[in-house]
Amino acid sequence: MEYLNQKEQEQFAQVLETKQIKDYTNMMFNLSQGCFNDCILDFTSSKVGDKESACLTRCADKFFKHTQRVGQRFAENNAKLMQ
Repeated sequence: MEYLNQKEQEQFAQVLETKQIKDYTNMMFNLSQGCFNDCILDFTSSKVGDKESACLTRCADKFFKHTQRVGQRFAENNAKLMQ
């Protein structure tokens, strides 16, 4: 980033922040869509049942653990490339 002037650095930071927000929003959408489709099966009640609630909790937990693991692997591979 040292090859960019101050204005270019600010523009780059803004683009990066926008991309991170978009990526986070997409991740949360995929989480909610996937877990809803997998866990919510009874549409005869206006309330989420106990089994559905437990399924949603497990689904979200798996999703976040998977995302964390992928992030760790990415960082490990990045570190190897930088050596």
